[in-house]
Amino acid sequence: DPLAVAWHGHYYKYFELARTQLLRGLRLDGQDLLNLNYRFLVSESQCRHIQALSYAEVFEVSAWVREYTHRIFIEYEIRSLTHDRRCATGFTKLITINAANELLIRTPQIIQDRITEGSS
Repeated sequence: DPLAVAWHGHYYKYFELARTQLLRGLRLDGQDLLNLNYRFLVSESQCRHIQALSYAEVFEVSAWVREYTHRIFIEYEIRSLTHDRRCATGFTKLITINAANELLIRTPQIIQDRITEGSS
């Protein structure tokens, strides 16, 4: 980028990396879900850009589960460690489908339990 800032589309990639790490820690990554005969699909995502990240900045991305009864609602924050400021916030909503590709209205109890266990 000629302005030496991170392209805005990369923020979703940063969110995905944080989400993957979060779900892996909850034993809900891709293979875990397949073993349970479930899959997550992204139904909605949003990013609010607050301050552009420059190429030289060191930053961290935080992700946490906000809600999980009917869909998995994960929120994010990208924070510059170089300048100690928030650069972006966002969320992803995940729906759960079963092995027959049927949409589940409620998050299966085993998934809810793993999120609850990981939050404590």
